[in-house]
Order: sequence, then structure tokens, then C-alpha cells
Amino acid sequence: MSASFAQIRLPLLAAVLASVLAGCASTPPPTGELSAAQQAVMRADDADADQYAPQDLNAARSALSAAQGALSQRKDEDARRLALRATAEADLAFARSKEAITSAELNQRRAEVAELRRRLQGGGQ
Repeated sequence: MSASFAQIRLPLLAAVLASVLAGCASTPPPTGELSAAQQAVMRADDADADQYAPQDLNAARSALSAAQGALSQRKDEDARRLALRATAEADLAFARSKEAITSAELNQRRAEVAELRRRLQGGGQ
């Protein structure tokens, strides 16, 4: 009985291994991830990340460029990893830029309130 089990087990193991390898080979290129990374970089750009988070935006652009290069060389897993990194860096640049803009607006409003208080306490002079 164990001889027949071994005879069945080896071809079964080979079939499973072949299907796993075929599944890896048929993974589609990461075009969706690259598109998401491009959109994230554009969002960060639109949020003035060049001014408020230039290092993060440059890291995102660099990772996006590397992802595009990896895709053109058919290194799909590298392209996917780099595209995800580009998206994360761009999202960070976007968040930091929005934070800087919001902080500047808050400081402006506080200065306006302080000026109004000063005027009210001074009798409007």
C-alpha cells in the first residue's frame, strides 16, 4: 500500500508544483499599481508638495521612475514593489504638504484673532 501511495504522491506533488509555478508566471504586470502611483504623485504635486515636502515627493518620483524601468525590463515583482513604494512616498508628501498648508492657515487665523483682540482692547484705535 505504501508503494502505491508513493507512486501517486510524487506525480501529485509535481502537478501541484507545476500549477504553483504556472500561477506565478501568469501574474499580470502591475499596471494598476503603476497607475495608482502616477495618480498619487500627481495629487502630491497638486498639493504643492514641491514646496512643502520636496524630499518625499522626489523619493516618490524616483521610485515611480524605477518602477517604470523595472516594468519595461519585465521585472514585474520589482515594478510592483517600487510602484507601491512610490504611492506610499507620494501619499506621505501629500499629507505633509496638506499639514504645512493647514498649519500656515491656522497661524494666519491666530494672528488675525490676536490683531482683532488688540484692537478691541485698545478701544478700536
